[in-house]
Amino acid sequence: MQKSRGGKILVVDDDASSRRLLTRILSAAGYECAEATNGLEGLQRIRTDPPSILLLDFDMPELDGAQVLHRLRGDRDPAIAQIPTIMLTGHGGEESEVRGLKAGADDFVTKPINPAVLHARIETQLRLRSMRQQLQEQNGELEAWRKNLERDLGAARLTQQSLIPQKAPRLPGWQVAACYRPVIQVGGDIYGWLRMSDGRILFWIADATGHGAAAALLTTLAKLLFHHGVEHSSPVPIMQTVNADFRSIFGARSFMTAMCVALDPKTGKASVVGAGHPPLLILRRDGGRERVESCAPPLGLAERKQFVKSSVELQPGDAILLYTDGLYGGSNDDKKRLTPAALAEMLDPFAPTAESLLLHITGAIAPEGENASLADDMTAVVIRRKT
Repeated sequence: MQKSRGGKILVVDDDASSRRLLTRILSAAGYECAEATNGLEGLQRIRTDPPSILLLDFDMPELDGAQVLHRLRGDRDPAIAQIPTIMLTGHGGEESEVRGLKAGADDFVTKPINPAVLHARIETQLRLRSMRQQLQEQNGELEAWRKNLERDLGAARLTQQSLIPQKAPRLPGWQVAACYRPVIQVGGDIYGWLRMSDGRILFWIADATGHGAAAALLTTLAKLLFHHGVEHSSPVPIMQTVNADFRSIFGARSFMTAMCVALDPKTGKASVVGAGHPPLLILRRDGGRERVESCAPPLGLAERKQFVKSSVELQPGDAILLYTDGLYGGSNDDKKRLTPAALAEMLDPFAPTAESLLLHITGAIAPEGENASLADDMTAVVIRRKT
């Protein structure tokens, strides 16, 4: 036989001449060998010094090979329970093979033993054992990676939650309600409100490309950019500034959609600017519905001159809906994806508050607690003028 790199092999056989023959053959092949004269001694040796391979005679007094294997496979220590075992049997035929395999053997060799066959079977089991160990190590590494990822996502979630407004702004004569439900711990949506220098309130919402930590980092940037841009007194230069800053960082390699509404709470007049974002929906008190489309491409792709302002005026009882495209629902549970027109029809003109109006929509699309069924992050802001 060709010399092997070796491996610790325990030979368990009550026949002394068979043990000596096997030990001599295996030692000549480069394996480290140990012997046990019966099943009980074999189990003791296995637990004291686990071998790489077990050669186990099927027919032995007291504990036969099947009984030894039954105890071995039931051991609490996986390193012992999974030791590759080749059954040695003096009985030929399929019945003997089936008995050996049912007993828990990985392979079998029929006596009288052919050294070349034995060597090949041992090498096969050693390779399988090595692959199993590598797989276990890789699984361990993957589990450690998963735990680290969950810890990082948990930290990112707390960070992102600190950026999301926790309370609606107090505006006499107005109601504001918001909803933020990411698909996983962190998402690519963000919104906020800022007081402008002329006394108006800037409501803004953005949706970064992708999901997870990378998208969450973009939302952090979005908030910083809008806080910087609000130094301007009009939504067009605000969006121009946010776009310019975004492009200076990423070039055209990344983008996000956004929409902002500069609202004068005293008059109800508002200026709307959108960049690749789903249309603003307006619900009139009498049940009428209107849309204000985005006129510019997403931030990061738009040119300065492409931003256009649209003007709207909200009367008592009117409401507007700012949202990301996650509100359209979609594919995870084979639901039909909504359109802006269909979403507008879901707005309830009889809802008494902004909160109830928002809950009516989100409850119909994805009831609370069903984030796992969302195809995308779901974010929405309702601004309603009191009657």
